[in-house]
Amino acid sequence: MPSQHNVIKRTRGRFLSLSLSLSRSLSLSLTLSLSLALSHTWLHAAAVRQCVTPQVDVVKGQTARLPCTYTTSEKAPITVVEWYIENASGRQRVAFRSPTDSVQDTNTPLSGRVSMDNDMTLVISNSNPADQRSFICSVIGGAVGTSEAETTLRVFHAPETPTVSGNNQPISISGTSPSEVGTCTSRNGHPEPRIIWFKDSTPLPEVKDPKENMYMVPRVVKESSGLFSVTSTLYMHLQKGDAKAVFHCTVEYTMPQAQIKQQSSNNFTLTLLYPAENVFFTLLNDSPLKEGDDVQLKCSTDGNPQPQFEITKDGNPLKDDSGLLTLEKVRRENNGTYFCLAMDFDATEELSASLVVNIHHLDIDVVPAVELQCKPTSSDMFTLQWMKDGKVLSSKGALALSAVTLDDAGVYVCVASVLSVPGLQNKANVTVIISGKPEIDEPMKAEVGKQGDMVTMKCSAQGHPSPQFTWKPSGKESLEIKGNNYISTVMLEATEVILRDGVTCEATNKHGTESRKIQLEVKSDNTIGANNGAGRGRHLSRLSVLLSVLLSVLLSVIFGLCLIHAV
Repeated sequence: MPSQHNVIKRTRGRFLSLSLSLSRSLSLSLTLSLSLALSHTWLHAAAVRQCVTPQVDVVKGQTARLPCTYTTSEKAPITVVEWYIENASGRQRVAFRSPTDSVQDTNTPLSGRVSMDNDMTLVISNSNPADQRSFICSVIGGAVGTSEAETTLRVFHAPETPTVSGNNQPISISGTSPSEVGTCTSRNGHPEPRIIWFKDSTPLPEVKDPKENMYMVPRVVKESSGLFSVTSTLYMHLQKGDAKAVFHCTVEYTMPQAQIKQQSSNNFTLTLLYPAENVFFTLLNDSPLKEGDDVQLKCSTDGNPQPQFEITKDGNPLKDDSGLLTLEKVRRENNGTYFCLAMDFDATEELSASLVVNIHHLDIDVVPAVELQCKPTSSDMFTLQWMKDGKVLSSKGALALSAVTLDDAGVYVCVASVLSVPGLQNKANVTVIISGKPEIDEPMKAEVGKQGDMVTMKCSAQGHPSPQFTWKPSGKESLEIKGNNYISTVMLEATEVILRDGVTCEATNKHGTESRKIQLEVKSDNTIGANNGAGRGRHLSRLSVLLSVLLSVLLSVIFGLCLIHAV
């Protein structure tokens, strides 16, 4: 029995003979040959109908499936399906399948990775970029006819995230030709990706003409893996405004189902060199200046790099290097106009600026009198308060003291504040002394546990000059001063006389004497014991009466017995 392969050859031989016969008949009658050819084509198209997917997409490394289905108008004795690829030398078969056999051809780019399913689908495992090509599915039905259809396999692979190397050298904008901005690279993509440059999030037009003020130089390398690595170098004629520009690049690539994706690099900026056009002289303090503050003045330009500076006041140089002047603990004498000179020799003209510094101040003077007066002097509007012992007495400059008593003596404080300058506050105080005879506070009663115990008593008095204390009777004495109060303390024994007559405190100065008596009392904490004693007394009295009655009855009985015996 002839092999299947020989049957295929003989079938093809018959097709070839028919073709040759038609070719010879062409010389006899063109009309007849065209008629036969059209008839032949119609017969074969009608005999075998075939369907393939025109385009199949696959990601590198995944398995690709190329379906091929067919139908015949009549039952064929044998049907063979063959898959071919197109290469430089022509067609090359990679696999075929018949009802009884399935073969994968050797020595092809797909050897070891290709197979055919029962439904004639060509299966390619571990696909790679070299697999991207045209595939032909050929259906051979013997005498019934043949049919071919073509499908295209496309292989995709996302490239690596782009890396960008910006120009890290200072670039002078005075040059006449474009300067290199940076180079962007993205590796291993398929199909070939493209690079887009961005400046401040705006895409730059793709320009390749080096005569333009901005252009790109692209490069493409096809790796041994079949993947593409792309590089683009950006050149621009830079200007002063580009000093703050932010650059980055994006790689754009295609994935299956016509997906367009992008990956972006990191951002980078450039260091540009350009002369100054303006100078700026600023005060760095945020709040109004007041005496005692540290003040900073800063001089700068809109050029790069910054030049040297000279700061002066009244013609005297204060700082001539970085342009930062610090005035520590300023006084009102620091008021005035300061000048900054930028020594940029690339500038077309001398650059200078001035700054007026105003130091706010506040003085205060208190005039002691019958009427206390507070007289501040300030560069700004202010408020006043008179205070004593933490209490506000008045919000005016004058504080009148009338009908004074010893309680009015003490320290009076005048507080002045400038509300428009936070923290600007000053204060002054005056001590008011009231002279007069001592005044003794109402003395507290003293208590003692029992006669003979030691007891401590206190006597508090005001007065000026300070009073001298005398205790009657005397004991161990001490003195304590609290503000305007003088407190004398005595420790002595609670004798019978002291318990009866009390103790006298006497305070004396040159204006007179005042005395107070302090009564000493025994603590009455034995009330319960006393009540119990009284109960016992009443019980003893009742018992005595009862005994007396019993004794009388007994004597009466004895006396009666004696009478009876006498009779």
